[in-house]
Amino acid sequence: MNLKFNMKSDWQNGIVILKNGGVGVIPTDTLYGLVASVDSKKAVEKIYRIKERNNSKALIVLIHSLKDLENFEIKIDKAEAKILKKFWLGEVSILLPCKNLKFKYIHRGTGEIAFRMINKKQKSLYDLIRKVGPIVAPSANKESEKPAENIKQAKEYFGNNVDFYINYGKRVGEPSTLIRIKDNEIEVLRQGKVKIK
Repeated sequence: MNLKFNMKSDWQNGIVILKNGGVGVIPTDTLYGLVASVDSKKAVEKIYRIKERNNSKALIVLIHSLKDLENFEIKIDKAEAKILKKFWLGEVSILLPCKNLKFKYIHRGTGEIAFRMINKKQKSLYDLIRKVGPIVAPSANKESEKPAENIKQAKEYFGNNVDFYINYGKRVGEPSTLIRIKDNEIEVLRQGKVKIK
């Protein structure tokens, strides 16, 4: 899905807030996401708190290039890179091993983080990640509730606990498909927007 955003000031404001450790609700390539910079442990912990998320569950991270993986000290071999190129730039999140204890507050001790690379066609979202750096982006809802389909629902969930909201009308559908690469094979953990056999 090609998102065409024309709310430049909203996105620019969001970039400033995220860089300064804030939390926001924005349209992603799938659903509305509750987002924060991966570099702000305080903001990430706030997401767990206001989302009422199970503390043992890792968060998804959105990136804009393979180079972003270097921030997590993740090295990709040629076989893995071939698989990533096949599935990325689509609504597929890929679990990759991350042993770096610096990011334990994201992988929650699981040693894995699910990454999704955003297509340049999603211009505003892509530019936000390029300027802020990787962001955590679980769906915008309380743990036991349905993902917010619009900003009104997101505000009912989070109210003033979120620093900014970017409205893109109704966002419905399925979450990303979640896979793991193990021994150069694909293991499907959750079927989502992209159907993988």
